[in-house]
Amino acid sequence: MADGSGPFDIVVLGGGSGGYACALRAAELGKSVALIEKGKVGGTCLHNGCIPTKALLHAAELADQAREGEAFGVKTRFDGIDVPGVLAYKDKVVNGLWKGLTGLIKSKKITVIEGEGRVTGPNQVTVDGQVYEGRNLVLATGSVAKSLPGLEIDGSKVITSDHALVLDRVPTSVVVLGGGVIGVEFASVWRSFGAEVTIVEALPHLLPLEDEANSKLLERAFRRRGIKYELGARFDSVKTTDTGVVVSLENGKTLDAELLLVAVGRGPVSAGLGFETAGVTLDRGYVLVDELCRTGVPGVYAVGDLIPTPQLAHVGFAEGILVAEQIAGLNPVAIDYDGVPRITYSEPEVAAVGISSAQARERGFDVVELTYNLAGNGRSKILQTQGEVKVVAERDGRVLGVHMVGGRVGELIAEAQLIYNWEATASDVAQLIHPHPTQSEALGEAMLALAGKPLHVHN
Repeated sequence: MADGSGPFDIVVLGGGSGGYACALRAAELGKSVALIEKGKVGGTCLHNGCIPTKALLHAAELADQAREGEAFGVKTRFDGIDVPGVLAYKDKVVNGLWKGLTGLIKSKKITVIEGEGRVTGPNQVTVDGQVYEGRNLVLATGSVAKSLPGLEIDGSKVITSDHALVLDRVPTSVVVLGGGVIGVEFASVWRSFGAEVTIVEALPHLLPLEDEANSKLLERAFRRRGIKYELGARFDSVKTTDTGVVVSLENGKTLDAELLLVAVGRGPVSAGLGFETAGVTLDRGYVLVDELCRTGVPGVYAVGDLIPTPQLAHVGFAEGILVAEQIAGLNPVAIDYDGVPRITYSEPEVAAVGISSAQARERGFDVVELTYNLAGNGRSKILQTQGEVKVVAERDGRVLGVHMVGGRVGELIAEAQLIYNWEATASDVAQLIHPHPTQSEALGEAMLALAGKPLHVHN
């Protein structure tokens, strides 16, 4: 290094989920680590993504419960949303976790360098004129909210999720451009807070990456909640007016609203950071890696939203740990990305692991399916939630996918990912006893039915 001390074992560029997980695991394995971050450690997930959005969704759930108390014989009253109070609650959660994380990183003797780093060679990063050398370099610069060509984000009437997280009011009406996870979650929050919401999605269904049956159930539930949507509808243009926005679609429809939320996904942060000069190959901004997150340059790795794998914090954690273990010579196993659970925390929730029916057939499997309706589950009845558990399996073989819709089903997906990742059959799981009354029984009963011994199921 330029200041005279020797090179680090690992220099990590970016302190989000992938970067800090790599730094922590490497430090545990006895490696010297420098972690470079221009903002706050924790990255998108902690500060602009998973954690703050789920805090808003929990506040939204409480708003719905306040309105619906009468249905449970409890006299509650909904008096409105105190937006500063909601934001204070969200910030308290985020700041508590951030302080815990910074303390953890400090306790592991990781050198944290604050500032914007740029790769200036295969084994070095420069921050504010200071050069940091590493025997290994891990690129973890994350992602940023994307827009569409010609669609200008002004931060007041045309906004991204970053702006939505600090919005000082409940908008009267919103058009949400994009029916993926981010768009669906914000639509759910704003509807619970009392806004009129319309989602515009170019593909034929909301959550187009999920099993079609789940998407259709979510659409039905959103319709019941008064959330409108335009499916198979492409965005054309937006005009701002004194009162808000007028959104035009290619099919000729126009939508008036106070705000347009642009939720068309997130793109990698890689431009102008010197990656190409180090010999790293990029495609559409993503750094290309092999199954062990190695770039084509020896000793240079990339993880998280920067590479074309699922943009999920837990994927970043796993990739960061994988790279640290790879560098330490532990020969880790490559990640099976089909085995990564994914959750949309809307009301109702959508959770899945493994592959869909359509994907299973495309891959040549002889597929059997079983759908268990939550109407037969006592705990779901108590919670007054509707939905289903759909299991996709190979005939006389392993479970290939579990797809769920309903209140709180995100909490059930952990067991489902064990079933998928341990290559269990329905009969394997059918022997196991699930506690009653819990929603976990819905998964157990689906497996019982698939194994040919249904209990609370109408055949």
